[in-house]
Amino acid sequence: MMKKHNIAVIVGSLRKESFNLKTAKTLMSLAPESLSMKLVSIAGLPWFNEDLEGSPPKEWVAFREQIRAADGFLFLTPEYNRSVPGVLKNAIDVGSRPYGENSWDGKPAGVVSVSIGNISGFGANHHLRQSLTFVNVPAMAQPEAYIGGAADLFDDNGQLTNDSTKDFLKSYMAAFAKWIATNTQS
Repeated sequence: MMKKHNIAVIVGSLRKESFNLKTAKTLMSLAPESLSMKLVSIAGLPWFNEDLEGSPPKEWVAFREQIRAADGFLFLTPEYNRSVPGVLKNAIDVGSRPYGENSWDGKPAGVVSVSIGNISGFGANHHLRQSLTFVNVPAMAQPEAYIGGAADLFDDNGQLTNDSTKDFLKSYMAAFAKWIATNTQS
């Protein structure tokens, strides 16, 4: 019997009609059977403040538990000012603390950046990878996933209508499943 890997899907955009969220849902629908995908919201995470660690907010505790329970991660990020949104960086910080109790530690990930522009969130994708390196999350190097022109890819119901993008995302998820299987800790 094939082992199912639990994947926490973390979207760096809080917008209800976010193209990153739409892409996340598409990726989840294209995931191979070996992956059990679950959206993990970062919307309600209080900002990280080390002074709160003595009695951490319940949202931090719940988030850290969800991260610890995952076998790996799929991150989707827009690009804000050539970097990741503050809420996504905050989630990385919250999950990496308290010192010595990094909830992310050693678990593999994939990074997808989605943008309405032509640069496709390249800067955010690589800034996120830099933070993931520090918290010991090996990010899949190939294939890279930069989704540009996102405003033209979805219909009014949030369904991906571009066949070449759908084919690419399906192949991305197949590679991601192999990455997870190869890099998860037993």
